[in-house]
Amino acid sequence: MTIQTRSHAGYLDPILVKHQHNPNNLLQILIEAQQHYGHIHTDAIAHLSEQLQFPRSKIEGVVGFYSFLYLKPQGEYRVLFSDNITDRMLGNMDLMERMCAQLWVESGKVSEDGLLSINTTSCTGMCDQGPALLVNNIAINHLSPERVNAISELIRERVPVSSWPAEFFAIQDNIRRKDILLDSHFQPGSALSVLFRSGAQRGLDEIKASRLRGRGGAGFSTGMKWEFCRDAVGDAHYVVCNADEGEPGTFKDRVLLNGYADMVFEGMTACARIIGAKKGFLYLRGEYVYLREHLQAVLQRRRQQSLLGQCILGNDDFSFDIEIHLGAGAYICGEESALIESLEGKRGTPRNRPPFPVTNGYLDQPTVVNNVETFAAASLILLNDGAWYAGIGTATSSGTKILSVSGDCQRPGLYEYPFGVTVAEVLEDCGARNTQAVQISGPSGMCISQAEFGRRIAFDDIPTAGAFMIFDQRRDMFEVARNFVRFFAHESCGFCTPCRVGTSLLSNMMDKLANGHGSPYDFSEIEKLNVILQSTSHCGLGHSACNPVLDTIKKFRSAYEKRMIHEDFVPAFDLDFALTQARQMTGRDDSSAHLERLNEPR
Repeated sequence: MTIQTRSHAGYLDPILVKHQHNPNNLLQILIEAQQHYGHIHTDAIAHLSEQLQFPRSKIEGVVGFYSFLYLKPQGEYRVLFSDNITDRMLGNMDLMERMCAQLWVESGKVSEDGLLSINTTSCTGMCDQGPALLVNNIAINHLSPERVNAISELIRERVPVSSWPAEFFAIQDNIRRKDILLDSHFQPGSALSVLFRSGAQRGLDEIKASRLRGRGGAGFSTGMKWEFCRDAVGDAHYVVCNADEGEPGTFKDRVLLNGYADMVFEGMTACARIIGAKKGFLYLRGEYVYLREHLQAVLQRRRQQSLLGQCILGNDDFSFDIEIHLGAGAYICGEESALIESLEGKRGTPRNRPPFPVTNGYLDQPTVVNNVETFAAASLILLNDGAWYAGIGTATSSGTKILSVSGDCQRPGLYEYPFGVTVAEVLEDCGARNTQAVQISGPSGMCISQAEFGRRIAFDDIPTAGAFMIFDQRRDMFEVARNFVRFFAHESCGFCTPCRVGTSLLSNMMDKLANGHGSPYDFSEIEKLNVILQSTSHCGLGHSACNPVLDTIKKFRSAYEKRMIHEDFVPAFDLDFALTQARQMTGRDDSSAHLERLNEPR
């Protein structure tokens, strides 16, 4: 049996050698292994279990956790339409139905000839240029009926994706407003040179003096985080850049990595110098796999320039290098402890905290995890000093913030502002008209109504990881919230029962309202569910799952009230409605074919 397994899975051996037979690299091994058959073959799991001395059940558990890994064939072409709310607003569902009809395949299934599968994915990070899809994990934007027709023909003719027209894969940065970060002309090595002259302690002092706070949403003091990690006891220290921006409506990290990678890598390297790390990781979301070749080229150039590797800039006491690790379609891995679990080749289940990553992170060692934008800002601070940076923004929120603007506006894209900018100013700059609401910081953030457009983007008013989604008067805010609820239900990691079951129940309640079975009873049930999720969920996903519903109920109650067509509770399942298709197939619509009419008094 062992001989047979090896003969069928020999393609795995070079992959295992590349990753040094290290179980911590299991996710990367699986991603590369899948390229051979398009899914994780049964023989592959057996071979990996034997070679890595890892239980088969755990390997299958890892595969099952990530939505971009498959245990069964998905077809030569795996097409995933982005189902973010902004893609819905641009007609993504009509385009998906069009492709399904042209290629004779049902959504969510593999075609009978095994050629392709068509399904949806939560968000591709392309909200400024949707509708979008992924074909074999490569993004195609600006979908139109004509482009869908062309893609369908290419698939029908079995043209390899590598031979498709280059314009299909063109991705714009769409930088609309620049400030100190996006308008900088950063020279590789400049911040490190300053750091080496002044010393690691002075560099840390400058980061602390800048009052830089994490740009991933939590807003924790960057200087304090680096100091805690530096002072923590461990055999090794690590630097991790979180580039898994899975929050719908956020795409700033995509642009920073494409056009400002040197600033990001330099910030990571400076952090390594300050905390005493020799190794770093860039955790790149699977939807951004197209950036990997570019980023590898930047890393290699920095090694050649003595900005990475051994004896950086001639300093014998400092060596540091960075590896790129790909994600595989799991929103929860944007949470820092779940990301670390994923880096270790495991399911991305958030850890209990404390202890925190600064003392017990990657391989249980002291680890700094910061956002892409945070590391880029750190490079500017080291180059210009902390007082300069602290003088920008507000008293509680120093520096600038990059906003990913999408939705109902003329000019979607990136906008960088000093902290303190009002929502109204952003709406004016991006050409938004007749705006009724803005969702800030994605589904887990807050919904801002027209009466609140004078509020400011700042940690003490509206904190944000960067998403800024605009909805004009045409939009039904109930449907916006319903899309967000479905997102949470889909992305729940399933670890804890309150979140796993609660997000599904919440999604079902929203569907019940949409299907005309709503009553005041359902409002009270949603509020009860929110209390349960907030008090018992394992991590922030469950804690914030009800936010979109509660915010829109409070600020756009009429969108819900028109669905409250019953005074008393009615069940969600309508048997008579469920028989509609059967009546159509049989051509019957008389009173005897309707349950309600059968029960009417005669």
